[in-house]
Amino acid sequence: MRNIIQDQLTKEDKDTAEQLVTQLEAMFTGKLTALTEKQRQDYKAINEKNKLFVNKIWEYRKHSNGLSSPDVDWQEFEKDYGARVFTENLLGRVESIAYQLESTKILHDYDNYQDALNDYSYSQYSKGAGKSGFTEKVAELKQFFARTKSTAQTDETEE
Repeated sequence: MRNIIQDQLTKEDKDTAEQLVTQLEAMFTGKLTALTEKQRQDYKAINEKNKLFVNKIWEYRKHSNGLSSPDVDWQEFEKDYGARVFTENLLGRVESIAYQLESTKILHDYDNYQDALNDYSYSQYSKGAGKSGFTEKVAELKQFFARTKSTAQTDETEE
């Protein structure tokens, strides 16, 4: 049997990762916002072109503040701008880790499923050979392999 991935994380790595995620969750509790689906539709994330527009306005503010609107709270703008840059950068890093975790999980799932199929095949063989206990095991596992009706039966029922 050929596994396509091996677990590279030690128990200490896993424990540390769990602790760090717990610390992140605790640190962010009450400080981040979780929008509802309706709110996400109402506010929407700005696209790349609009981010460039915001960046250009900020550049004008920094280098030619006499050209900036007096109606904008520029201290709040700067706070929002800095927070957006921080969260966008952090989010990118976290998304990269999440992508790698998901990819690793997919490969481990694949290995487990292939090994499970091999075990099921062995169980079917052992049942056929009359080995004790395998009849029950195969009967219980059959539920995961629903048989589809043959084409002839399907054609008859569709008429």
